Amino acid sequence: MKANEVRQAFTDFFIERAHSHQPSSSLIPHDPTLLFTVAGMVPFKTYFTGEEAAPYPRAVTIQKCVRAGGKHNDLDEIGRPRRHLTFFEMMGNFSFGDYFKSEACAWAWEFVTEVLALDPERLWVTVHHSDDEAEAIWRDEVGVPAGRIQRLGEDNYWRMGDTGPCGPCSEIFWDKGPEFGADGGPEHGDEDRFIEIWNLVFMQFDQAADGTQTPLPKPSIDTGMGLERTVSVLQGVDSVWDTDELSALQAAAAKLTGVDPATAEFERLVSLRILADHARSTSMLVSDGVFPSNEARGYVLRRILRRAVRHAYLLGVETAVMGGMVDAVVEVMGPDYPDLVKNHEFIRDVIDREEVRFRETLRTGSTILDGKLASLAEGAPLDGDTAFLLHDTYGFPLEVTQEITEERGVVVDVEAFRAAMAEQQRRAKDARKVGGGLETSHLSGILEKHGETDFTGRAEISSETTVLYRDDAIVVLDRTPFYAESGGQVGDTGIITTSTGEVVVTDTRYGVPGLHIHDIEVSSGSLEVGQRATAVIDNNRRSAIRRNHTATHILHWALRRVLGDHVKQQGSYVGPDRLRFDFSHYEGLTTEQAVEIEDLVNGEVLENLSCRHFETTMDQAEHLGAIAFFGDKYGDTVRVLEAGSNSVELCGGTHVKALGDIGLFRIVSEGSIGSNIRRVEALTGMATVELLRDTVATANAAAGELNVSTDDLLHGVQRLQTEQKELRSELARLKQQMAVGQAPTLASQAIDGVVVARVEGVERDGLRDLAVSVRDQPDVHAVVLGAGFDVGGVGLVAAVTPESALNAGALIEDAKKTVGGGGKPSADLAVAGGKHLEKLDDALDQARAAAGLG
Repeated sequence: MKANEVRQAFTDFFIERAHSHQPSSSLIPHDPTLLFTVAGMVPFKTYFTGEEAAPYPRAVTIQKCVRAGGKHNDLDEIGRPRRHLTFFEMMGNFSFGDYFKSEACAWAWEFVTEVLALDPERLWVTVHHSDDEAEAIWRDEVGVPAGRIQRLGEDNYWRMGDTGPCGPCSEIFWDKGPEFGADGGPEHGDEDRFIEIWNLVFMQFDQAADGTQTPLPKPSIDTGMGLERTVSVLQGVDSVWDTDELSALQAAAAKLTGVDPATAEFERLVSLRILADHARSTSMLVSDGVFPSNEARGYVLRRILRRAVRHAYLLGVETAVMGGMVDAVVEVMGPDYPDLVKNHEFIRDVIDREEVRFRETLRTGSTILDGKLASLAEGAPLDGDTAFLLHDTYGFPLEVTQEITEERGVVVDVEAFRAAMAEQQRRAKDARKVGGGLETSHLSGILEKHGETDFTGRAEISSETTVLYRDDAIVVLDRTPFYAESGGQVGDTGIITTSTGEVVVTDTRYGVPGLHIHDIEVSSGSLEVGQRATAVIDNNRRSAIRRNHTATHILHWALRRVLGDHVKQQGSYVGPDRLRFDFSHYEGLTTEQAVEIEDLVNGEVLENLSCRHFETTMDQAEHLGAIAFFGDKYGDTVRVLEAGSNSVELCGGTHVKALGDIGLFRIVSEGSIGSNIRRVEALTGMATVELLRDTVATANAAAGELNVSTDDLLHGVQRLQTEQKELRSELARLKQQMAVGQAPTLASQAIDGVVVARVEGVERDGLRDLAVSVRDQPDVHAVVLGAGFDVGGVGLVAAVTPESALNAGALIEDAKKTVGGGGKPSADLAVAGGKHLEKLDDALDQARAAAGLG
């Protein structure tokens, strides 16, 4: 059976047994404790823990999994063992308090022996040493001979964590035969001979912190059958690398790299395997929305990609290969994973760009590392500074450096590497530090005594309040209409007045979570603790902020509509003057894309649909399809913004009541701020009107200067540029004529047929022509001229006749270094540039010496 046939057979088998077929979940899990989806049960974790009610009693899935980061990390094992992969597929059937051990065991045996037609005489079963029930089911109900049932310890017990659901498990093994090692079953035999193909987890206990276990009211089933391992058994091959899909990917790698697997050494075969495996995992990760970066999932993706590129480099490939490997992955796996086909071009672009970027530094970094390793004393480690240089400057993940050094029998001083990394982070942190303020402990005391600040600013712009704390710099109130900076939105400004004084609020922020701090400047009198006060925000400023904030949500929707669903917010600034929106994308916006995005946003504004800003539960928000904004933290109760008919996102900021309130939207800049991160800045409302006024005024003024109408401004500029170009050409021609006219005078200064002189009033091309003209004068066989240019810099030219015994390049070899420049040497005509005008006379003296005149 081929891999796609096994997927279908497994799914069909359990659908026939009333299981709900669920498509594979994303490789990006909702579980914050995991980098990636590492097992088939991960998407169902909340059902097993009881946090959510399962919407169906039984399920069957073919789940995409990646183990390449954190504690679930198989990356370093890839290529050599027969079984390890970074990306793999876990086939699983699940019961959420429905059936239990008897059905799970019976169906597993039926599937492997009848559907897959595996020989029962070569199948073994293991159970936990405490699980008499499971052993009896296998022996008495299923009919597995007692001699092929073995009891194991912790290997056959599963725990979700230190506390929570847990229970014994039972595994089915396949005996590959005596040629793969010693007999004795999974307990005593060789692990290369007895290969686990299915693990059945019986979740029947709830473990407390003290280790005591209480039976669960509804025991559940979680099974996992590795597709690649199972296919290797069905196809009768020695390892997962020889299965149909992975063989096809290795064949693609061989074709792209020019390696013949039939004659290649084992290490080169390992590189082909790595290319095949890493192409699968990187294609799947990018398709699911992971971008190469220097943090978390993005770092792991970058590490996998760069490891693959290095192995292509080891195979002698100088050109990019990973794009071709993406094509192969889509061809092989696209029929079972339609998202790969849908995102094919996008995946290829992302991976191509990452490979090209790394290849720019790979050769240099490898040369540095090779040189360092060659100079090490025997047994000495690679120093941490070098490892950090490779990481920081040349893009070598530490793990790639370690892999290279381990191949040479050298370890990396990881502690020194981490110290260098920490020092860089400390310097960056120090550079970002801002001045002091009230101690956090004092603020926490205010919060503990008075509770959280009551934010009234969604309903009113002026609030009656009480002063809880004040000093020369800040005021704390019990309730306030002032929005505290968060979620990218700046804090409000305004005034606070009491019967004894008034202060201007210059900013509002959170001192500690839940407590608003008002930064102040005293206007008159003083404010005292306990006084009643009136707090009033600058409403015109707030209105501008609202327009910009709601616009960021519509912009987010428009970006995703034009560029694709991979676009996700990475940061923002929402102020009264402008908005800034950072998002994940791998290339700059084209002019056409920017126009389309602007048109989409302005179309929503003109439609003037209402905005609804309301509180709900996180579960309900997710049900509505709300998108979470970068950097915000959410509790059980969240605020949702429905901005028109297309944008539904979580947001706690302040917003307009209808999209028409935003006014005209205009993008003013777009650019890169980091690897695969772009930034758009835009204006709304009166700021856009002011921009248009300024633009029109500038155009009118320019038209007036050119004595043309505004409609003819472009033509007028083009005409002026043409005239300037013609005048520059004429000026250059005249300067050249004047310069050449100096040739007889300069030639008259020759000493023994050699002229060395400083000249004025010439440019670079003119200096060269003048030198040639002087050389061609009677009785001159060599000339060196130097000049300073109006545009900056220094020029040196040496020219000699064919009969001269002198070499033009040699005449100015030392001189060009003196002026801080360089140039390609030539025997008959040499030109050099430099930057030190003040050293030109010294340089000409060196030229005289080189000509034998000094």
